[in-house]
Amino acid sequence: MAETTTDHQTVREWAERHQGKPAAVRSTHKGGDVGIVRIMFPDAPNSEHDALVEISWDEFFDEFEKKQLALLYEPDSMFSKMVSRENAGGRGH
Repeated sequence: MAETTTDHQTVREWAERHQGKPAAVRSTHKGGDVGIVRIMFPDAPNSEHDALVEISWDEFFDEFEKKQLALLYEPDSMFSKMVSRENAGGRGH
């Protein structure tokens, strides 16, 4: 069952447990603009990490807050999706 969180520590711990790294979509990452943020899994089969650029957790969470995002994720898998907090519907924490 998927959960939703906005808690930075929960996001980071979940990502790191699955060997995930903070990233931005390469085509939107220009100069001082981080662009669209994602969590990439470079060692995962069928990963699209070539379209992503690794960024710092600070850059990731700055953009995460600026765009009012939440992480929709499955605790025991690598499934995740960035969603707007408005669309998260109050699920999770």
